[in-house]
Amino acid sequence: MSTDFLSSDEIRDRFSKAMSAMYQAEVPQYSTLLELVETVNRETLGKAPALAERLAAHDELARLGVERHGAIRVGSADELAMLRRLFAVMGMFPVGYYDLSEAGVPVHSTAFRPIDDAALARNPFRIFTSLLRLELIESPELRRRAEEILARRDIFTPGVRELIARCEAQGGLNEADAERFVAEALETFRWHQEATVDLATYEALHEEHRLIADVVCFRGPHINHLTPRTLDIDEVQRRMPAAGMNPKAVIEGPPRRDCPILLRQTSFKALEEAIRFAGEQQGTHTARFGEIEQRGMALTAKGRELYDRLLNEARLQTAGLANEEHQRVLGEVFADFPDRDDELRRQELAFFHYRLSEAGEKASKQPGADLEALIEGGLVVAQPITYEDFLPVSAAGIFQSNLGGGENQAYAGNANRDAFEAALGAPVTDELALYADRQEASRRRVLDALT
Repeated sequence: MSTDFLSSDEIRDRFSKAMSAMYQAEVPQYSTLLELVETVNRETLGKAPALAERLAAHDELARLGVERHGAIRVGSADELAMLRRLFAVMGMFPVGYYDLSEAGVPVHSTAFRPIDDAALARNPFRIFTSLLRLELIESPELRRRAEEILARRDIFTPGVRELIARCEAQGGLNEADAERFVAEALETFRWHQEATVDLATYEALHEEHRLIADVVCFRGPHINHLTPRTLDIDEVQRRMPAAGMNPKAVIEGPPRRDCPILLRQTSFKALEEAIRFAGEQQGTHTARFGEIEQRGMALTAKGRELYDRLLNEARLQTAGLANEEHQRVLGEVFADFPDRDDELRRQELAFFHYRLSEAGEKASKQPGADLEALIEGGLVVAQPITYEDFLPVSAAGIFQSNLGGGENQAYAGNANRDAFEAALGAPVTDELALYADRQEASRRRVLDALT
């Protein structure tokens, strides 16, 4: 049997680019968004050579232009489990459990993404994947109707099912099979203007929650946004109206900082698109939008606890504020969160990757020296580890602002990681454990080299 297989990183890179091309064709305004982000990134790097040097040293400059994350929503355990197998072909694995019911959205989620350093550097493509919580639908009749509709559809082509099984059986795909896999897999995420239900069924599900109608009433989990990464989200937000885009009211996540943390997100409002319903009825549906993100450093459990406490405090003060005032108040509240790399490291609020400096590469052994002494002596460099994951409150905020629905507190407080993992057919990886393992491995490498 031939083992001349393409790497999963190469397949993921090809799929990411194919999906971006498809989404640009489907949503022309997305091309405008990419151009705006590329312009802002180029200007930001031109004004901040130190930032450019730091990104290059972290292997992040090359990935900046190709970095995307998408989001989809599926309706059944079978769909979620098959997606896990599909993404595994591309070296993407379920990381993190996100309970969006706490923010009034009837889904729980994970992010399929690469997990090792080399794969992330090549292309950190991510798909935030949500499973509809049918059990949270209050009406038994509506719940039964949704289950019946979902049971009749197959969101995967026969070709992609065959290729997934082949990859699993033989350990990879050759060039021809990989090309066909990308084309077949893309069909799962394509937009369709025809609903699978009549207008009355759509409206009943829509009245329960717009997201439920979006998941249940179509042939598949159309990609509803494909997010580029910016280096200055405030500037992109400011320029969006002049580029013909209507931005959401506020940027989600932490405030602007000297040392960015976690994830900041904004978007242009979802498009209202014409839909043909069963029985030749005409209507509209709102689902697809353009999101932008700015990534900062990953926080430890201690750092996340502080972040969550300050964010909850800020939310009590920022409700209803316009973005400029929202960001000002947020910044004041977050004054209690250290904003220097060395303080974040010493207080164990963020994760860092340790590497030898040029001097460290040439230095002789330093028996008994601890890590702090090696850093202070210029022999070891501590680099913040980029946050590769998501924030449930921010994700829910993006969903709600683009689907037009508010919170439904009947959904709240229904986290069920066990049920999600049972549907997935595998455990999700804890994202904090991944960052901790990377930090510890890098710490051991520098200490082994110098002590």
